[in-house]
Amino acid sequence: MEHYWLFLMVAAATVVSPGPGVTLTITNSLRYGARDAFGGILGISLGALIVAAISATGVGLVLAASSLAFCVMKYIGAAYLVYLGVKMWRSSPAVFDERPIKASTTGRRFVEALSLQLSNPKAIFFFVSVFPQFIDRSAAYGRQFFALVLTYSFLVIAIHLAYAMAAGRAKRWLTSPGGRRMVNRLGGGMLVFFGAALATTNK
Repeated sequence: MEHYWLFLMVAAATVVSPGPGVTLTITNSLRYGARDAFGGILGISLGALIVAAISATGVGLVLAASSLAFCVMKYIGAAYLVYLGVKMWRSSPAVFDERPIKASTTGRRFVEALSLQLSNPKAIFFFVSVFPQFIDRSAAYGRQFFALVLTYSFLVIAIHLAYAMAAGRAKRWLTSPGGRRMVNRLGGGMLVFFGAALATTNK
């Protein structure tokens, strides 16, 4: 499995970057507390596993057999990360709703987050265009696939838990325009950097 540490950094940057999943986690934490946001975090993580299984398996096998396909998808994936970064840098800060809504159970938050992740284009495109490039074509595919997918899912849980716990402590900052703008700038800059790094990797 090549460039594992680069995969770890790219995946972490993708998960950290504000999107539907991060917004949902922070919103749940502000509404119900960090502990009660965990059901949604598990839903997002399971959604990532399902998206990976559907999106990356077939595409990864194609890339394993074709150097040209690998090169094309490498640059598409790098361009997509840069696009996400620039878009995030320039976008209006996300708004996190603090208002409590009708009673919501852990199961309901889990299903809501799972549904959100299954329809999240950022996750789908990551597993189609970025993920397969870190597979070593000369080694067994299945073992690498599961190692990278589990790594990504663990990152989802760890990073979203960090967001949930930070939301309560940094509530005033996260709900301020300046704080939300800073989150966009940091996430956008990381994605652009790792998009450029991805474009220069070789196998």
